[in-house]
Amino acid sequence: MRIADAPDTGPGGAPAPGGDGAPALPATGRRTTWRRLWGDPGSRAALTAAALLVLIALTAPLLSRLGGWSPTAFDANAVDPYLGGLPRGALGGISAEHWLGVEPVTGRDLFARVVHGAQVSLLIAFAATAIVVVTGTAAGIAAGYFGGRVDTVLSRLMDLTMSFPSLIFMIAMMSVAQDVNRVVLMTVVIGVFGWPGIARVVRAEALSLRHREFVEAARACGSGPWRILTREVLPSVSGPVIAYTTLLIPGMISTEAALSFLGVGVRPPTPSWGQMIAEAVAYYETDPLYFVVPSVFLFVAVLAFTVLGDALRDILDPQGGRP
Repeated sequence: MRIADAPDTGPGGAPAPGGDGAPALPATGRRTTWRRLWGDPGSRAALTAAALLVLIALTAPLLSRLGGWSPTAFDANAVDPYLGGLPRGALGGISAEHWLGVEPVTGRDLFARVVHGAQVSLLIAFAATAIVVVTGTAAGIAAGYFGGRVDTVLSRLMDLTMSFPSLIFMIAMMSVAQDVNRVVLMTVVIGVFGWPGIARVVRAEALSLRHREFVEAARACGSGPWRILTREVLPSVSGPVIAYTTLLIPGMISTEAALSFLGVGVRPPTPSWGQMIAEAVAYYETDPLYFVVPSVFLFVAVLAFTVLGDALRDILDPQGGRP
């Protein structure tokens, strides 16, 4: 599926060739997509929020230094030991020294932990999404283009993977594997169970493309399967893949937060939004801001990427699998 307002035309109104005879992707396609995305107020707000969250994650060490606290530093003066370690002052200890307040008992700076939590949560979400997209796209293209036994084996593997109770298996894997890097382990475990969905989408697209004129022309010109897959089929399925990728990210963020909330994700003192929410549950009545701050960041992240993904799907894949 090509992204275009209208195809480029050659002499006599015929489509201008691209690659080995495939219709070329117009240079205006990306600009049109950007204009439509930025022109919608909801999409513009979601794009701005998503970009801001990514910027926060990338600059987390710098932001915590600007705030004056590391995410693991204790501040005994910011909590009251006679009140069970609750923050001193109103609104969870918000002050010029602690911009979003502090954690109860420990006195760790909440701003530093939230921005570093963004780094951890988004890193896991983006890395797991990359695994899912690369694996799923490769499997889907291979199954749809080659068909036959290749399609049968890969389709059964998709069914087998999707039949697993993935959340329970993730919890079991994270609980058993103790002495490993938790960020790497979570990325791999989450990514392993997510690829069949996008593989099915790409397989359906590849099935419809393998006998199209530009693919047959490339095959008749002597192009091998690898060249056809990478130069003809892959660009043609890029629209649905990009849209699906953006829709995957909020699910990955939620999965990481859920695992950390259940205590099988990122371990303290490494901050994570899900972990912070789990720790804040005991204080939601006495220090509600401790619960609200990471919850708001998590909510905004999931909402922004969901709205952005829906907008991209409507632009890049308007059929959305509908007849």
